[in-house]
Amino acid sequence: MSRFFATGTDSESESSTEEEVIVRAPAPVYTFSDDEEETKRVVRSMKEKRYEELEAIIHTLRNHRKIKDYSSALASFEELQRAYTRAAPVVLKEENGIAPRFFIRALTELDDWVTGAWNDRDARKALSKGNSKALTSLRQKLRKYTKDFDAEISKFRENPDMPDDDDERKDTSSSDESDDEDKVKEKPRIARSPEAPRRPPPQDDESSDSMDWGSSSSDSSSSSDDETRGATTLRERFLKRATERDDDEERDRRRVRRERRDRAGKISKKDQADDGGEWETVRKGAATSDKPKMFAKDSDIDAALVVKKLGEISAARGRKRTDRRAQLELLHELRTVAQQHNLGDALQLKLRAATVAALFDYNPKVSDAMKPEYWSRLVENVDQMVTLLLSHEDMMLSETITEDNEQLVTAPFKVRGCLLTALERLDDEFTKLLKECDPHSNEYVERLKDEVRVSTLIDRVCLVVERDGTPQEICRAYLRKIDHLYYKFDTRAMKKDLQPGEETTIKKMERLCKYIYANDDSDRLRTRAILSHIYHHALHDNWFQARDLLLMSHLQENVQHSDPSTQILYNRTMANLGLCAFRRGNVKEAHGCLAELMMTGKPKELLAQGLLPQRQHERSKEQEKIEKQRQMPFHMHINLELLECVYLVSAMLIEIPYMAAHEFDARRRMISKTFYQNLRASERQALVGPPESMREHAVAAARAMRRGDWRACLNFIVNEKMNAKVWDLMVGADNVRAMLGRLIREESLRTYLFTYAHVYASLSLRSLADMFEMPRQRVHSLVSKMIINEELLASLDDPSECAILHRSEPTRMQALALQLADKVGNLVDSNERIFEKQGSFFQRGGAPRGEGRQRERPRDGWGRRQRNRRRDDERGHED
Repeated sequence: MSRFFATGTDSESESSTEEEVIVRAPAPVYTFSDDEEETKRVVRSMKEKRYEELEAIIHTLRNHRKIKDYSSALASFEELQRAYTRAAPVVLKEENGIAPRFFIRALTELDDWVTGAWNDRDARKALSKGNSKALTSLRQKLRKYTKDFDAEISKFRENPDMPDDDDERKDTSSSDESDDEDKVKEKPRIARSPEAPRRPPPQDDESSDSMDWGSSSSDSSSSSDDETRGATTLRERFLKRATERDDDEERDRRRVRRERRDRAGKISKKDQADDGGEWETVRKGAATSDKPKMFAKDSDIDAALVVKKLGEISAARGRKRTDRRAQLELLHELRTVAQQHNLGDALQLKLRAATVAALFDYNPKVSDAMKPEYWSRLVENVDQMVTLLLSHEDMMLSETITEDNEQLVTAPFKVRGCLLTALERLDDEFTKLLKECDPHSNEYVERLKDEVRVSTLIDRVCLVVERDGTPQEICRAYLRKIDHLYYKFDTRAMKKDLQPGEETTIKKMERLCKYIYANDDSDRLRTRAILSHIYHHALHDNWFQARDLLLMSHLQENVQHSDPSTQILYNRTMANLGLCAFRRGNVKEAHGCLAELMMTGKPKELLAQGLLPQRQHERSKEQEKIEKQRQMPFHMHINLELLECVYLVSAMLIEIPYMAAHEFDARRRMISKTFYQNLRASERQALVGPPESMREHAVAAARAMRRGDWRACLNFIVNEKMNAKVWDLMVGADNVRAMLGRLIREESLRTYLFTYAHVYASLSLRSLADMFEMPRQRVHSLVSKMIINEELLASLDDPSECAILHRSEPTRMQALALQLADKVGNLVDSNERIFEKQGSFFQRGGAPRGEGRQRERPRDGWGRRQRNRRRDDERGHED
């Protein structure tokens, strides 16, 4: 007790102090240094370190994906590759070489993101140069890297909702860490030394004051004991201690996290069990009911009220902030109400027509294709309209009917609308859908299956139009039917034994086209029908019918004034006509049909099968967009390699004999410029290897034919590689190969006679037949034809079966001299023509020579020179 607060005597205070027992606080069991208290040391395994590094990189990569930073995403992906290479020993040891699920998830998400960005062509074109380059590199590296994880990725895609391994690992590690923290927090609490026993209160009652002060002294002594006991760990007084309440909260949080994870797993399993269950996207704004409210409860619903409501809905079309999806829902509900109240099929037809118009309006951009699900709904609505019209002969749908003249209640029913326009737009949207798909994917095949639905719908619409439509409308419907029919090959047309009453596509095309020829008022439909008819004939090898139809129509004279789609159809028709002529062995006609198309160097663009890369900004973005809309679907393409091969082979069979016959002719012309350039380029090469491409095979065959080696020529044209690339694609490939062998033998024989005729005095026809493996009668026919056409100076000796050659051809030196004489003569003729046109410049006075135009006024310089000469002559005479 402090002596300053004592109320008794000194002796009493001294005695009291002697009686007090001082209890010293024992040393604490656990003492920590400052460093150990500031940072808690956690021992982590190599697995945790590597996995945390991977997770950090994946988190950064996801951030780059959110802002579409392809350059940074490429750098993070490369860093992720290096990090996984460092973690490979850990994965091999801990996971038996199987990549962790969170890593596979990151690769799958990145692959989907890159694929989506690559397929979005418009957004890809708008990228900067660096981002575009980074996206291309990232796509290539990712495809190459994910090949090692194909099995894991496919397994992950089967069940992507299953939680990753890292979540469980984090939960277990967090629970372990929390348990460790609890243990560490509990240890100092247990290790505290017991408090010193309080001194019992004094028993003497000498003075109440001393008793009171004694009690206070005991309290102060106990507090001072606490201070001395905590002096060594004074810092603990000011640190936040974990109480039991905090431990309970942490335990509750872990329990909630675990329950949430279990619930997510159950939901994902439930979703997988559902058939086609999908999440519904909730739009912005107030919550709407499933079915919009159309009419009041007490209103009397009739046709007039439904038509009025339809007018209100249709009035919102085209306005800003009009919800197109809500309009479709309103129309569907209105149709349901009309059906429940039995308001008639005519009103149903009008509501269906309004729904079709709303579906067309749902797509904001006319240049883009509709979504497949909305296109399917469109087909269903148009099909229902056709069904209603076919089931009621007294029901008419026409554009000429005004809204005031509509009859929706009583027969005959009259509804305003146009079924043919809806069909044409539906067909155009189907073509856009095909052009948007990747032609080498399964999606294109699935979309192409819908063509059966479209063709069936067109047939049904034709029945309606034939009953109620005008001749011009019937022509439009028939042309849509022709567009889906003209490029298809019908195997029944090649058979001779057809069942009675069976109509092939050739007869059907003839019936439809003849109706258009007779009843069309516009030239466009008739032109397209003629071109489609020619194409279909050529497809089935009806060469003479197709040729006669083309020559009688005179389309080649006026086609340049047609619209671009008709010009594309004309180019396709000429290409197919050239293939037909080649299959029938008419090489000159085939070359004539294909020459104009192939000599431009742009057959791909002329046939609307793709765009060539731009050369110095030849076309703007708007032009490129328009040209892309004109492209043909992939299943209607003509094989460009087949076209080029047929063109080159036809040019070879025509050009090589002509070159051999006019070898020394200075005025020789080129029949095929493209073939001639390829041949000259091959001849200029110092070392020519074996041919690889189709073009090299054709050039090598031409060089062999020039030497007269028909076997080598035939081997270059007909072999396994060329069969797989070209000839097997044709109908009747065996007949085409046999025809090629026959033509190559004949033209090789003609080339041989042109080249080596000056060497022989006579030629045995039997030897020629054996040399070229041809019938003797065919050799006799060829030689006779060459003699008649004055291509070969010879005469036939029938008894000996020989061709007697007359040596009237000049030698090589004589031929070169004749060429020089021709060129000098041409030069003299040109000089004389110029001289006669402009007059004599070298005449000194007098009229110009010849009957050309004379100068009206002599030149000033010429008169001055004459005066100078006269003056010089006079001076000379004087001297």
